[in-house]
Order: sequence, then structure tokens, then C-alpha cells
Amino acid sequence: MKATTKPREDGPGMSGKGVMVGGALMRPDKDIVDNAAGSKEHTTLVAAVKAANLVTTLKSAGPFTVFAPTDAAFNKLPGGALNNLLQPDMQPMLAKILTYHVVAGRLLASDLKDGQTLTTVEGETLQVERKGNMVMLTDAKGGTANVTIPNVVSSNGVTHVIDTVLMPAK
Repeated sequence: MKATTKPREDGPGMSGKGVMVGGALMRPDKDIVDNAAGSKEHTTLVAAVKAANLVTTLKSAGPFTVFAPTDAAFNKLPGGALNNLLQPDMQPMLAKILTYHVVAGRLLASDLKDGQTLTTVEGETLQVERKGNMVMLTDAKGGTANVTIPNVVSSNGVTHVIDTVLMPAK
């Protein structure tokens, strides 16, 4: 999955036209949820956000930094795990996993430093590793996710597309 425009790192209030993600232009004047809803590669994430009752939160002023797993990332979960998480009785666990992908504030890729610890909205931490322009995150269980498209700026934050679902320790 490649961005068709060069991601910009010039901060809030960017005047760029946006970044292509999942066949749709992610525009800085739309919120995180509305941008994600346009991506053909984030249908599972959008369904999960709805199932976890997080739409209102992620449409609020924020700002938020969201590490957004693609559909392919959700498909890497062990057999049946995704279907189980989408069941109504699993809503608290799904919300916990999804909020583990959210950090308060607007962090562009240039703000993510090697060795940095990020505290998620869920309350646990993620570790940042940088190799040149590549950003990788390590979750509480030792799993890793690569940022494949950085700096998808929205009106209430920024999204970084990732290739693996991150898991909290608890």
C-alpha cells in the first residue's frame, strides 16, 4: 500500500490536498473517522470502531494520533479472533484493543523518536523504533507493527497506517 502523494510533515494546519489511502483521498478537513470510512483498506477498523461504540469519541475535537491497522492486519489475527471480538458481549475487550491504538495529541512521523515510549488512551505503552524514515511500534506483548503510510492528517488529529494489530498486555 503506497501513498500517491508525498506525506507532509510540516505540522498542524497543513494546506496539502491529502494522502491516498485505500483508494480514497484522506483530506485534512475531515475527521479521523470520516477519512477512515473512505478507505477500502480500513473497512474492518471502521466496523470495529462502530462495534466498540468509539465513533463519537474519535469524531470529537481530539487531537488524537491513531495507528490504524488495515484489513490485512486484522486478517493476521488467529482464526476466529476477529469474529469473536465483533460480538456484542466482547465490546469492552474490543474497545480496549482499539484504544490501545490511540495516543492523545497530534504526533507526526517526525515527532516519533527511536526509543520513545508512547502512552495510549487505553493506558498501556507502545515503544517506537526508527530506522531512517521507517517507524515501527512494539506492543506490550512484543508484537511489532510497521507504519506503512505516515501522516494522514485529519481535522482532529493524525493517522498512521500500520500493518499489524497491536495488543495490550491485559
